[in-house]
Amino acid sequence: MEQQNQNNFKRELGLLDGTMLVIGSMIGSGIFIVSSDIARQVGSSGWLTLVWIISGIITMIAAVSYGELSAMFPNAGGQYVYLKEAYNKLIAFLYGWSFFAVIQTGTIAAVGVGFSKFAAYIIPALSDENILMDLGAFKLNAAQIVSIITIVFLTYLNSRGVKNSKMLQTVLTVIKILSLFGLLVFGFILAAKAEIWNANWADVWTPKSFDKVTTSWLPISGMALVSGIAAAMVGSLFSSDAWNGVTFIAGEIKNPKKNVGLSLFLGTLTVSIIYVLVNLMYLAVIPFDEIATAKSDRVAVVASEYIFGNVGTLIIAIMIMISTFACNNGLIMAGARVYYTMAKDGLFFKKAANLNDASVPAWALWAQCVWASFLCLTGKYGDLLDFVIIIVLIFYILTIYGIFILRKKMPDAERPYKAFGYPFLPMVYIIVASAISIALLVTKTSTCGWGVLIMLVGIPVYYLVKEKE
Repeated sequence: MEQQNQNNFKRELGLLDGTMLVIGSMIGSGIFIVSSDIARQVGSSGWLTLVWIISGIITMIAAVSYGELSAMFPNAGGQYVYLKEAYNKLIAFLYGWSFFAVIQTGTIAAVGVGFSKFAAYIIPALSDENILMDLGAFKLNAAQIVSIITIVFLTYLNSRGVKNSKMLQTVLTVIKILSLFGLLVFGFILAAKAEIWNANWADVWTPKSFDKVTTSWLPISGMALVSGIAAAMVGSLFSSDAWNGVTFIAGEIKNPKKNVGLSLFLGTLTVSIIYVLVNLMYLAVIPFDEIATAKSDRVAVVASEYIFGNVGTLIIAIMIMISTFACNNGLIMAGARVYYTMAKDGLFFKKAANLNDASVPAWALWAQCVWASFLCLTGKYGDLLDFVIIIVLIFYILTIYGIFILRKKMPDAERPYKAFGYPFLPMVYIIVASAISIALLVTKTSTCGWGVLIMLVGIPVYYLVKEKE
């Protein structure tokens, strides 16, 4: 059976391709937006930087831990198979269900809303402040419509075949990386000021929280600080997510037993360094209070205004729109592929396994489109991040604990690569990610709770699907 699956794919992607896929999937809208919210949650340059460093370290720990699993199952197709092998079909299905219901679609929605944030900078009428319909509890705004239009367009493009969407992805990813690199270099060279840098680092470890109602800073400590750090890490962890997409295409990677794990490490290391440097650039260019109070959290636009003036802000807004557009194209393409593979394995709805005339899983694409569009209507960018990150963390914890289970369950299995720092580093990830998850459930029950509830709804769905098989 494994040989048959292998014959369906051509191993055409090398180490560089895999690494670029990891980098391209990780860099979306987050790095241009979330530092503003992180600044409001923790209130100092030291804590802001530390949040990004911690997020980078635990993301890299997760990535190098996944290397062992990707080497063990090089043709399998990613995280859901690791869960099936370590646990059972139910846990694997819950991942597939959550991937569809929350993780991938919620991320697509959040990135779509991120796109609209920067579109609104160029055309203010597209802002989330432009309410088109007010039904009391539900308000439809222009930004939500923009987000949905981009998702529908990219879904249509992908439903016509992979050639155009792959070409678009390559071009836009190159532009995205160059624009981020340009922002970083020109920020340090043209706009960094010693007085701003020194002022931002003057009171480096005094944590504060920004009250939007009174527009003032309040000192925090104890549990309030823990809650603030957990809330702050939602944005940085979301910005660092989607690195595991390369595991879904292991069947197309050359020498996957080596290159998948290595591309995970190199990709997450590169992006983590870029993210920390970009935040240091923000701190060298923008007074801290302005980072925290950036309009619509568009901190990258504020930075580019300091760097290039008014013209530069338009350029950077367009570049960020390109970045988010490319990110969503990749997410939409990869997501449908995962549902298709799961359906082939009997772990997802059977219609998701159907291919259209262009040899793509159109039913899976449009089902993903409809649900992601609905999620665009449910909340703002920050709400969507809470919604996604809690489920992402739960399944990362389960998957990495699966390494411990598989070491006992399959002691003699071939392991061309073993998790770096095992058992210490994987356990560090499990402890830190569990602590963040618990803090989020306690402090952000209204958003994170819904994410968990949708995941649990997958249990009866699993038994309904199972009965029909």
